[in-house]
Amino acid sequence: MTTGKFIFKATVMIAFFKLMSQALGVVREAVIARQFGTTVSTDAYIVALRMPNIVFYIVSGALVTAIVPVFTEYVARGRKDEAWKVFNTVVIVITLLFSVITLAGIAGSPLLVTLMAPFFEGQAEALTAELAGIILPLMIFAGLASLFTNLLNANNIFGLPAFSLSVNNIFIILSALTIGSIYGIHGLALGTVLAAAAMALIQLPALYRTGFRLKFSIELSHPGVRKVFCLAWPAAVGVAVRQANIYVSGVLASWLPEGSISALNFAERLMNFPVGLFVLALGTAAFPTLAKRAAEGNREAYSDVLAGSLKAVLAGIIPAGIGFMVLSRPIVTLVYKRGVFDEQSVSMTAAALFFYAVGLAGLAASVLLERGFYSFQDTRTPVKVGIVAVLINLVLSLLLIRPLQLGGIALATSLSSLTYAGLLMFYLERKRPVFRGSGLFRFTAAVLAASGLMAAASWGVCMATEGLTGGTAGVIAQVGLSVAAGIAVYTAALFAMGVEEARAVWRAAVEAVKGGTTRRKA
Repeated sequence: MTTGKFIFKATVMIAFFKLMSQALGVVREAVIARQFGTTVSTDAYIVALRMPNIVFYIVSGALVTAIVPVFTEYVARGRKDEAWKVFNTVVIVITLLFSVITLAGIAGSPLLVTLMAPFFEGQAEALTAELAGIILPLMIFAGLASLFTNLLNANNIFGLPAFSLSVNNIFIILSALTIGSIYGIHGLALGTVLAAAAMALIQLPALYRTGFRLKFSIELSHPGVRKVFCLAWPAAVGVAVRQANIYVSGVLASWLPEGSISALNFAERLMNFPVGLFVLALGTAAFPTLAKRAAEGNREAYSDVLAGSLKAVLAGIIPAGIGFMVLSRPIVTLVYKRGVFDEQSVSMTAAALFFYAVGLAGLAASVLLERGFYSFQDTRTPVKVGIVAVLINLVLSLLLIRPLQLGGIALATSLSSLTYAGLLMFYLERKRPVFRGSGLFRFTAAVLAASGLMAAASWGVCMATEGLTGGTAGVIAQVGLSVAAGIAVYTAALFAMGVEEARAVWRAAVEAVKGGTTRRKA
């Protein structure tokens, strides 16, 4: 099987499970919105959840970024036993580290609230501290789940790790509807921790079958372990830089009226739907191949994989972002407006979604561009670029928050994401000429033009169908017809402009259908 076909099939598999997970994720957010709305309880839950998540993303994200290329390098040299020794040490270290951080965080939860939401007072401050004590152990299970996922991916096992995300969402949904109904937001917090534990445990059998056996020994002197931690330090700074954007937004949002943190969160969840569905699926499938091509020194194959993957991302994510801008209010109404999530909640969340969507292409492209650097074991450049992006986000947030309120925070995040992606592309091209001769910029221009036509079609249909029928059915019809019209116009525009990549995708789809028909007949 060729590299391109392997990545394509792996991406389709991951995208299927991602679609399941993302659909369940939307249901999860809709259930939480219905149960708790944009209230002080939801604000407190989101801030409390952000505490372990920031630590988890910094530590676990850095180690995962470093361990996959090192693990792949050992396997490529026929030393898989040594690769497992490295992984075993990392698993034990991250478990011990997160356990210590969890205990310290529980003891100092009031201080953490002051750091994360300095403008919280009274009920909001007290409730956030209580929820933090429940949620903080989440980082232990989430850290293990992340390590298991990436090592299974490095062994070309993609289905189960992707499915584990659905397990996480199912647990949270059930928790919100059961113990959340009885114990309120405290029950939801407990269910969130149990969901992370389930996500880790479900992957253990597959990990065992790949050859991993947990041994209670730490080999810190192992050359591979030292290499992982050497690579992880700058990667940790890079992840911390990205988390700084979230931290800045959270701190400033705590100054805004009640429900602003919740509205930003619900909008961000919607915005991340296409990123989680396709971009992360493609990045997950392509990363091991990029690391392998980089280790082999095959620059041409490396460039083909990265440039082709980025085109695929932009072809889907640019129209998605513009679609979110055009249909922000009806989409938010369709997904969230029920229970205690009222018209004011819709207005706040729709405003945040509109401005978040401006930077969706930058957010998506940076996922692949970062992996382009990491596959060469360069974790420093994204850090330097990320620091610039954080400073831009901070300055723009302070400038825009007064005139646009929560929309200003979302717009500042979008503009910093676009800047980050642009700078990553610039430095990657200077380091390893990847996009020269790939036709990427011509392709992006065609996608932007087609997306503009799509926006006009979607907006026209949205206005024409507004208020035709009442209730949820009317909103479903309005959003469904608007999206269908947009997709039709976008696809037709790409073919009319003679975009070869669109024709190639069509040919591959036709061949896949014909192949499936032939096999069924046989």
